[in-house]
Amino acid sequence: MAKQLFGTDGIRGEAGRYPLDRRTVYAFGVALGDDAARTHVNPEVLIGADTRESGAWIAATVAAGLASRGVKVRYAGVITTPGVAYLTRTGPFAAGVMISASHNPYQDNGLKVFGHSGFKLPDAEEHAIEQEILALREHPVEPREAALTADEGLDREYLQFLLCSISVRLDGVKLAIDCGNGAAWQLAPELFSGLGADLVEIGCAPNGRNINLNCGALHVDGLSRTVLDSKSEFGVAFDGDADRAIFVARSGRIIDGDAVLLMAARAMKAAGHLPGDTVVATVMSNLGLEKALARDGIRMLRTPVGDKYVLEEMVRLGAALGGEQSGHVIFREYATTGDGLLTALRVLEIARRAGVGLDELTADLRVYPQKLVNIRVREKRDFAGVPSVNREIQRAEEAMAGSGRVLVRYSGTELLARVMVEAADQSHVDTFAEAIAESIRREIGE
Repeated sequence: MAKQLFGTDGIRGEAGRYPLDRRTVYAFGVALGDDAARTHVNPEVLIGADTRESGAWIAATVAAGLASRGVKVRYAGVITTPGVAYLTRTGPFAAGVMISASHNPYQDNGLKVFGHSGFKLPDAEEHAIEQEILALREHPVEPREAALTADEGLDREYLQFLLCSISVRLDGVKLAIDCGNGAAWQLAPELFSGLGADLVEIGCAPNGRNINLNCGALHVDGLSRTVLDSKSEFGVAFDGDADRAIFVARSGRIIDGDAVLLMAARAMKAAGHLPGDTVVATVMSNLGLEKALARDGIRMLRTPVGDKYVLEEMVRLGAALGGEQSGHVIFREYATTGDGLLTALRVLEIARRAGVGLDELTADLRVYPQKLVNIRVREKRDFAGVPSVNREIQRAEEAMAGSGRVLVRYSGTELLARVMVEAADQSHVDTFAEAIAESIRREIGE
Protein backbone atom coordinates (compact mmCIF):
# COMPACT_ATOMS: atom_id res chain seq x y z
CA MET A 1 0.00 0.00 0.00
CA ALA A 2 1.34 3.43 -0.93
CA LYS A 3 2.24 5.77 1.90
CA GLN A 4 -0.05 8.76 2.43
CA LEU A 5 2.00 10.93 4.76
CA PHE A 6 5.65 10.14 4.15
CA GLY A 7 7.16 11.35 0.89
CA THR A 8 10.73 10.95 -0.35
CA ASP A 9 11.97 13.18 2.47
CA GLY A 10 9.66 12.60 5.42
CA ILE A 11 6.34 14.32 6.06
CA ARG A 12 6.03 17.79 4.61
CA GLY A 13 3.32 20.41 4.18
CA GLU A 14 2.07 23.80 5.30
CA ALA A 15 2.58 24.23 9.03
CA GLY A 16 -0.73 24.13 10.89
CA ARG A 17 -2.55 22.29 8.12
CA TYR A 18 -2.86 18.53 7.62
CA PRO A 19 -0.56 16.63 7.72
CA LEU A 20 1.27 19.19 9.88
CA ASP A 21 -1.73 20.18 11.98
CA ARG A 22 -1.29 19.87 15.74
CA ARG A 23 -3.28 16.64 16.09
CA THR A 24 -1.30 14.85 13.40
CA VAL A 25 2.03 16.15 14.70
CA TYR A 26 1.14 14.94 18.21
CA ALA A 27 0.07 11.57 16.77
CA PHE A 28 3.42 11.40 14.98
CA GLY A 29 5.20 11.81 18.30
CA VAL A 30 3.08 9.08 19.89
CA ALA A 31 3.64 6.68 16.98
CA LEU A 32 7.39 7.36 16.89
CA GLY A 33 7.50 6.75 20.63
CA ASP A 34 5.86 3.36 20.19
CA ASP A 35 8.28 2.55 17.37
CA ALA A 36 11.29 3.50 19.52
CA ALA A 37 10.03 1.44 22.46
CA ARG A 38 9.86 -1.66 20.27
CA THR A 39 13.61 -1.61 19.64
CA HIS A 40 15.15 0.20 22.63
CA VAL A 41 14.91 0.01 26.42
CA ASN A 42 14.25 3.44 27.98
CA PRO A 43 14.49 5.10 24.55
CA GLU A 44 15.61 8.67 24.02
CA VAL A 45 14.89 10.72 20.88
CA LEU A 46 16.78 13.73 19.59
CA ILE A 47 14.86 16.68 18.09
CA GLY A 48 16.33 19.53 16.05
CA ALA A 49 14.85 22.26 13.84
CA ASP A 50 15.73 24.90 11.30
CA THR A 51 14.80 28.58 11.72
CA ARG A 52 11.13 28.55 10.64
CA GLU A 53 8.75 30.25 13.04
CA SER A 54 6.65 27.06 13.25
CA GLY A 55 9.58 24.93 14.35
CA ALA A 56 9.19 25.64 18.07
CA TRP A 57 5.56 24.51 18.42
CA ILE A 58 6.09 21.50 16.20
CA ALA A 59 9.09 20.42 18.30
CA ALA A 60 7.13 20.92 21.53
CA THR A 61 4.17 18.94 20.17
CA VAL A 62 6.32 16.04 18.92
CA ALA A 63 8.08 15.99 22.31
CA ALA A 64 4.75 15.80 24.14
CA GLY A 65 3.67 12.86 21.97
CA LEU A 66 6.93 11.07 22.69
CA ALA A 67 6.64 11.81 26.41
CA SER A 68 3.15 10.28 26.47
CA ARG A 69 4.86 6.98 25.64
CA GLY A 70 7.58 7.42 28.25
CA VAL A 71 10.25 8.43 25.73
CA LYS A 72 12.88 10.96 26.81
CA VAL A 73 13.66 13.90 24.54
CA ARG A 74 16.81 15.96 24.03
CA TYR A 75 16.37 19.15 22.06
CA ALA A 76 19.23 20.49 19.94
CA GLY A 77 17.41 23.70 19.02
CA VAL A 78 18.44 25.12 15.65
CA ILE A 79 20.75 22.65 13.94
CA THR A 80 21.23 21.20 10.47
CA THR A 81 19.62 18.01 9.19
CA PRO A 82 22.99 16.25 8.87
CA GLY A 83 23.79 17.45 12.37
CA VAL A 84 20.76 15.54 13.65
CA ALA A 85 21.79 12.48 11.61
CA TYR A 86 25.34 12.58 13.02
CA LEU A 87 24.26 13.04 16.63
CA THR A 88 21.63 10.31 16.35
CA ARG A 89 24.24 7.89 15.01
CA THR A 90 26.96 8.70 17.52
CA GLY A 91 24.76 9.31 20.57
CA PRO A 92 22.43 7.17 22.68
CA PHE A 93 19.36 8.01 20.62
CA ALA A 94 16.80 5.53 19.33
CA ALA A 95 15.85 8.06 16.66
CA GLY A 96 16.38 11.64 15.57
CA VAL A 97 13.73 14.03 14.27
CA MET A 98 14.59 17.05 12.14
CA ILE A 99 11.87 19.67 11.79
CA SER A 100 12.43 21.31 8.42
CA ALA A 101 11.00 21.70 4.95
CA SER A 102 14.48 22.04 3.47
CA HIS A 103 14.35 24.46 0.51
CA ASN A 104 10.61 25.25 0.78
CA PRO A 105 9.32 28.68 1.91
CA TYR A 106 8.82 29.43 5.60
CA GLN A 107 5.08 28.60 5.59
CA ASP A 108 5.98 24.93 5.03
CA ASN A 109 7.63 22.60 7.46
CA GLY A 110 8.34 18.92 7.76
CA LEU A 111 9.32 15.94 9.88
CA LYS A 112 12.36 13.90 8.87
CA VAL A 113 13.22 10.83 10.92
CA PHE A 114 16.57 9.10 11.32
CA GLY A 115 17.11 5.74 12.97
CA HIS A 116 19.94 5.11 15.43
CA SER A 117 22.07 4.11 12.44
CA GLY A 118 21.91 7.69 11.15
CA PHE A 119 20.01 6.53 8.09
CA LYS A 120 16.53 7.72 7.20
CA LEU A 121 13.95 5.12 8.12
CA PRO A 122 13.27 2.31 5.64
CA ASP A 123 9.96 2.46 3.80
CA ALA A 124 8.45 -0.41 5.82
CA GLU A 125 9.12 1.32 9.14
CA GLU A 126 7.77 4.64 7.84
CA HIS A 127 4.66 2.80 6.68
CA ALA A 128 4.12 1.24 10.12
CA ILE A 129 4.47 4.61 11.84
CA GLU A 130 2.12 6.16 9.31
CA GLN A 131 -0.54 3.52 9.90
CA GLU A 132 -0.46 4.22 13.62
CA ILE A 133 -0.70 7.98 13.01
CA LEU A 134 -3.77 7.48 10.85
CA ALA A 135 -5.33 5.17 13.46
CA LEU A 136 -4.68 7.69 16.23
CA ARG A 137 -6.38 10.39 14.19
CA GLU A 138 -9.55 8.29 14.20
CA HIS A 139 -9.68 8.66 18.00
CA PRO A 140 -7.95 12.00 18.49
CA VAL A 141 -6.42 13.00 21.78
CA GLU A 142 -6.12 16.70 22.54
CA PRO A 143 -2.56 17.61 21.51
CA ARG A 144 -0.21 19.02 24.11
CA GLU A 145 3.16 20.77 24.07
CA ALA A 146 6.18 19.92 26.18
CA ALA A 147 8.54 22.54 27.58
CA LEU A 148 11.87 22.30 25.75
CA THR A 149 15.28 23.83 26.43
CA ALA A 150 17.98 23.62 23.77
CA ASP A 151 21.09 21.66 24.75
CA GLU A 152 23.90 23.75 23.27
CA GLY A 153 26.40 20.96 23.80
CA LEU A 154 24.83 19.00 20.97
CA ASP A 155 25.79 21.38 18.19
CA ARG A 156 29.26 21.67 19.82
CA GLU A 157 29.69 17.92 19.28
CA TYR A 158 28.67 18.20 15.63
CA LEU A 159 30.92 21.21 15.04
CA GLN A 160 33.88 19.40 16.55
CA PHE A 161 33.28 16.44 14.23
CA LEU A 162 33.35 18.77 11.22
CA LEU A 163 36.53 20.53 12.37
CA CYS A 164 38.28 17.19 12.85
CA SER A 165 37.30 15.97 9.37
CA ILE A 166 39.49 18.43 7.43
CA SER A 167 43.25 18.13 7.15
CA VAL A 168 44.04 21.64 5.86
CA ARG A 169 43.66 25.13 7.23
CA LEU A 170 41.89 27.95 5.39
CA ASP A 171 44.11 30.76 6.64
CA GLY A 172 44.02 33.68 4.23
CA VAL A 173 41.21 32.22 2.10
CA LYS A 174 38.52 34.76 1.34
CA LEU A 175 35.26 32.84 1.44
CA ALA A 176 31.73 34.14 0.80
CA ILE A 177 28.98 32.14 2.49
CA ASP A 178 25.20 32.30 2.10
CA CYS A 179 23.39 30.43 4.86
CA GLY A 180 19.92 31.00 3.41
CA ASN A 181 18.76 32.41 6.77
CA GLY A 182 18.48 28.77 7.74
CA ALA A 183 19.93 26.12 10.00
CA ALA A 184 23.60 26.86 9.19
CA TRP A 185 23.43 30.55 10.07
CA GLN A 186 25.51 30.15 13.25
CA LEU A 187 27.37 26.90 12.60
CA ALA A 188 28.83 27.84 9.21
CA PRO A 189 30.47 31.13 10.25
CA GLU A 190 31.94 29.51 13.36
CA LEU A 191 33.21 26.52 11.37
CA PHE A 192 34.95 28.43 8.60
CA SER A 193 36.29 31.25 10.75
CA GLY A 194 37.63 28.62 13.13
CA LEU A 195 39.67 27.25 10.23
CA GLY A 196 41.10 30.68 9.50
CA ALA A 197 38.96 31.80 6.55
CA ASP A 198 38.24 35.49 5.94
CA LEU A 199 34.43 35.45 5.69
CA VAL A 200 31.92 37.50 3.76
CA GLU A 201 28.50 36.56 5.14
CA ILE A 202 25.02 36.82 3.65
CA GLY A 203 21.78 35.05 4.58
CA CYS A 204 22.84 34.94 8.23
CA ALA A 205 20.00 36.92 9.82
CA PRO A 206 16.98 34.61 10.21
CA ASN A 207 13.70 36.05 11.47
CA GLY A 208 11.52 32.96 11.19
CA ARG A 209 10.07 33.98 7.84
CA ASN A 210 13.02 34.72 5.56
CA ILE A 211 14.46 31.21 5.29
CA ASN A 212 15.34 30.49 1.61
CA LEU A 213 13.86 33.89 0.64
CA ASN A 214 15.87 34.96 -2.40
CA CYS A 215 18.96 33.45 -0.82
CA GLY A 216 20.62 30.14 -0.17
CA ALA A 217 21.35 27.18 -2.42
CA LEU A 218 18.33 27.71 -4.69
CA HIS A 219 19.01 31.42 -5.27
CA VAL A 220 22.74 31.79 -5.83
CA ASP A 221 22.75 34.89 -8.05
CA GLY A 222 23.25 37.07 -4.98
CA LEU A 223 26.17 34.96 -3.81
CA SER A 224 27.70 35.08 -7.28
CA ARG A 225 27.58 38.89 -7.22
CA THR A 226 29.01 38.90 -3.71
CA VAL A 227 31.93 36.70 -4.76
CA LEU A 228 32.74 39.04 -7.64
CA ASP A 229 32.26 42.26 -5.68
CA SER A 230 34.31 41.06 -2.70
CA LYS A 231 36.92 39.31 -4.84
CA SER A 232 36.41 36.13 -2.86
CA GLU A 233 38.24 32.97 -3.90
CA PHE A 234 35.22 30.75 -3.25
CA GLY A 235 31.53 31.05 -2.48
CA VAL A 236 29.21 28.47 -0.96
CA ALA A 237 25.44 28.57 -0.39
CA PHE A 238 23.39 26.27 1.83
CA ASP A 239 19.68 25.52 1.76
CA GLY A 240 17.35 25.86 4.72
CA ASP A 241 18.45 22.73 6.55
CA ALA A 242 22.00 22.74 5.14
CA ASP A 243 21.99 19.23 3.74
CA ARG A 244 23.03 20.62 0.36
CA ALA A 245 25.64 23.07 -0.88
CA ILE A 246 26.09 24.93 -4.14
CA PHE A 247 29.36 26.69 -4.89
CA VAL A 248 30.50 29.77 -6.78
CA ALA A 249 33.94 29.96 -8.40
CA ARG A 250 36.15 33.05 -8.33
CA SER A 251 34.83 33.91 -11.82
CA GLY A 252 31.26 34.01 -10.50
CA ARG A 253 30.41 30.71 -12.23
CA ILE A 254 28.00 28.44 -10.37
CA ILE A 255 29.36 25.03 -9.40
CA ASP A 256 26.54 22.55 -8.79
CA GLY A 257 26.41 19.07 -7.30
CA ASP A 258 27.45 17.42 -10.56
CA ALA A 259 30.68 19.43 -10.64
CA VAL A 260 31.31 18.60 -6.99
CA LEU A 261 30.91 14.89 -7.76
CA LEU A 262 33.47 15.23 -10.56
CA MET A 263 36.03 17.01 -8.37
CA ALA A 264 35.53 14.65 -5.46
CA ALA A 265 35.56 11.48 -7.59
CA ARG A 266 38.84 12.41 -9.23
CA ALA A 267 40.48 13.29 -5.92
CA MET A 268 39.20 10.15 -4.21
CA LYS A 269 40.27 7.89 -7.05
CA ALA A 270 43.77 9.40 -7.03
CA ALA A 271 43.97 8.76 -3.28
CA GLY A 272 42.69 5.19 -3.65
CA HIS A 273 39.47 5.99 -1.77
CA LEU A 274 36.90 5.37 -4.52
CA PRO A 275 35.82 1.70 -4.25
CA GLY A 276 35.01 0.14 -7.58
CA ASP A 277 35.79 3.45 -9.29
CA THR A 278 32.07 4.10 -8.99
CA VAL A 279 29.95 7.17 -8.30
CA VAL A 280 26.21 7.05 -7.61
CA ALA A 281 24.13 9.91 -9.02
CA THR A 282 20.47 10.38 -9.99
CA VAL A 283 18.50 10.59 -13.18
CA MET A 284 18.88 14.39 -12.98
CA SER A 285 22.67 14.41 -13.27
CA ASN A 286 23.95 15.86 -16.53
CA LEU A 287 25.21 13.72 -19.38
CA GLY A 288 28.34 15.86 -19.30
CA LEU A 289 29.20 14.53 -15.86
CA GLU A 290 28.79 10.94 -16.99
CA LYS A 291 31.10 11.52 -19.96
CA ALA A 292 33.72 13.41 -17.92
CA LEU A 293 33.84 10.65 -15.31
CA ALA A 294 34.12 8.00 -18.02
CA ARG A 295 37.22 9.73 -19.39
CA ASP A 296 38.86 9.07 -16.02
CA GLY A 297 37.72 5.46 -15.90
CA ILE A 298 34.95 6.15 -13.38
CA ARG A 299 31.49 4.72 -13.92
CA MET A 300 28.35 6.57 -12.90
CA LEU A 301 25.19 4.75 -11.82
CA ARG A 302 21.82 6.53 -11.64
CA THR A 303 18.97 6.23 -9.14
CA PRO A 304 15.59 7.95 -8.82
CA VAL A 305 15.69 11.50 -7.45
CA GLY A 306 16.24 11.69 -3.70
CA ASP A 307 19.37 11.38 -1.60
CA LYS A 308 17.64 8.53 0.25
CA TYR A 309 17.75 6.44 -2.94
CA VAL A 310 21.32 7.49 -3.70
CA LEU A 311 22.37 6.33 -0.25
CA GLU A 312 20.54 3.01 -0.57
CA GLU A 313 22.42 2.27 -3.80
CA MET A 314 25.71 3.37 -2.26
CA VAL A 315 25.22 0.97 0.63
CA ARG A 316 24.26 -1.85 -1.74
CA LEU A 317 27.39 -1.29 -3.85
CA GLY A 318 29.78 -0.29 -1.10
CA ALA A 319 30.29 3.04 -2.90
CA ALA A 320 31.98 5.92 -1.08
CA LEU A 321 30.62 8.85 -3.09
CA GLY A 322 27.21 9.78 -4.39
CA GLY A 323 24.93 12.73 -4.75
CA GLU A 324 22.58 14.93 -6.69
CA GLN A 325 22.91 17.82 -9.08
CA SER A 326 20.96 19.88 -6.53
CA GLY A 327 23.91 19.82 -4.14
CA HIS A 328 23.18 16.82 -1.89
CA VAL A 329 26.52 15.01 -1.80
CA ILE A 330 27.17 11.99 0.41
CA PHE A 331 30.67 11.09 1.58
CA ARG A 332 30.14 7.69 3.19
CA GLU A 333 33.50 7.78 4.96
CA TYR A 334 32.08 10.57 7.10
CA ALA A 335 28.29 10.67 6.94
CA THR A 336 25.03 8.84 6.34
CA THR A 337 23.31 11.71 4.58
CA GLY A 338 24.02 14.72 2.41
CA ASP A 339 25.80 17.41 4.45
CA GLY A 340 26.36 20.88 3.02
CA LEU A 341 28.97 21.90 5.59
CA LEU A 342 30.90 18.66 5.18
CA THR A 343 30.71 18.98 1.38
CA ALA A 344 32.11 22.50 1.60
CA LEU A 345 35.04 21.23 3.67
CA ARG A 346 35.78 18.48 1.16
CA VAL A 347 35.66 20.89 -1.81
CA LEU A 348 37.86 23.48 -0.10
CA GLU A 349 40.29 20.75 0.92
CA ILE A 350 40.54 19.47 -2.66
CA ALA A 351 41.13 22.98 -3.99
CA ARG A 352 43.73 23.86 -1.35
CA ARG A 353 45.67 20.67 -1.96
CA ALA A 354 45.57 21.20 -5.73
CA GLY A 355 46.54 24.86 -5.38
CA VAL A 356 43.87 25.96 -7.86
CA GLY A 357 40.32 27.28 -7.85
CA LEU A 358 36.99 25.74 -8.77
CA ASP A 359 37.16 27.09 -12.32
CA GLU A 360 40.31 25.11 -12.98
CA LEU A 361 39.09 21.96 -11.24
CA THR A 362 35.97 21.80 -13.42
CA ALA A 363 37.29 23.31 -16.67
CA ASP A 364 36.73 20.16 -18.75
CA LEU A 365 33.15 19.53 -17.60
CA ARG A 366 30.95 20.12 -20.62
CA VAL A 367 27.44 20.70 -19.35
CA TYR A 368 24.77 19.65 -21.84
CA PRO A 369 21.93 22.17 -22.13
CA GLN A 370 19.17 21.16 -19.75
CA LYS A 371 15.77 22.64 -19.07
CA LEU A 372 13.55 21.86 -16.10
CA VAL A 373 9.91 22.93 -16.13
CA ASN A 374 7.68 22.58 -13.06
CA ILE A 375 3.93 22.32 -13.61
CA ARG A 376 1.53 22.55 -10.70
CA VAL A 377 -1.02 19.75 -11.06
CA ARG A 378 -4.35 18.92 -9.43
CA GLU A 379 -3.56 15.20 -9.14
CA LYS A 380 -0.69 12.77 -9.70
CA ARG A 381 -1.98 10.56 -12.51
CA ASP A 382 0.21 7.84 -13.94
CA PHE A 383 1.74 9.36 -17.07
CA ALA A 384 1.34 6.02 -18.83
CA GLY A 385 -2.39 6.68 -18.75
CA VAL A 386 -2.13 10.13 -20.37
CA PRO A 387 -1.76 9.48 -24.14
CA SER A 388 -1.08 13.09 -25.19
CA VAL A 389 1.82 13.37 -22.74
CA ASN A 390 3.24 10.06 -23.90
CA ARG A 391 3.06 11.21 -27.54
CA GLU A 392 5.10 14.34 -26.80
CA ILE A 393 7.71 12.35 -24.87
CA GLN A 394 8.05 9.83 -27.70
CA ARG A 395 8.33 12.61 -30.28
CA ALA A 396 11.17 14.21 -28.32
CA GLU A 397 13.06 10.96 -27.84
CA GLU A 398 12.80 10.04 -31.51
CA ALA A 399 13.99 13.48 -32.64
CA MET A 400 17.05 13.41 -30.35
CA ALA A 401 17.89 9.87 -31.44
CA GLY A 402 19.94 9.00 -28.38
CA SER A 403 21.77 12.34 -28.15
CA GLY A 404 19.62 13.59 -25.28
CA ARG A 405 17.37 12.58 -22.40
CA VAL A 406 13.77 13.17 -21.35
CA LEU A 407 12.68 12.74 -17.76
CA VAL A 408 9.09 13.34 -16.61
CA ARG A 409 8.26 12.70 -12.97
CA TYR A 410 6.31 14.02 -10.00
CA SER A 411 7.78 15.82 -7.03
CA GLY A 412 7.93 13.62 -3.97
CA THR A 413 6.80 16.43 -1.68
CA GLU A 414 4.53 18.73 -3.71
CA LEU A 415 1.73 18.58 -6.31
CA LEU A 416 4.20 19.30 -9.07
CA ALA A 417 5.06 17.55 -12.31
CA ARG A 418 8.68 18.04 -13.35
CA VAL A 419 9.78 17.89 -16.98
CA MET A 420 13.49 17.71 -17.76
CA VAL A 421 14.94 17.67 -21.25
CA GLU A 422 18.68 17.51 -21.88
CA ALA A 423 20.46 17.47 -25.25
CA ALA A 424 23.45 18.77 -27.12
CA ASP A 425 21.13 21.08 -29.11
CA GLN A 426 19.59 23.95 -27.11
CA SER A 427 16.71 24.31 -29.56
CA HIS A 428 15.68 20.70 -28.94
CA VAL A 429 15.82 21.30 -25.20
CA ASP A 430 13.56 24.36 -25.31
CA THR A 431 11.09 23.05 -27.87
CA PHE A 432 10.50 19.63 -26.39
CA ALA A 433 10.47 20.72 -22.75
CA GLU A 434 7.74 23.26 -23.43
CA ALA A 435 5.72 20.88 -25.61
CA ILE A 436 5.70 18.18 -22.93
CA ALA A 437 4.94 20.69 -20.20
CA GLU A 438 2.04 22.15 -22.14
CA SER A 439 0.51 18.71 -22.68
CA ILE A 440 0.65 18.12 -18.90
CA ARG A 441 -0.95 21.52 -18.22
CA ARG A 442 -3.83 20.71 -20.58
CA GLU A 443 -4.52 17.30 -19.08
CA ILE A 444 -3.92 17.60 -15.34
CA GLY A 445 -2.77 21.16 -14.65
CA GLU A 446 -4.09 22.90 -11.57
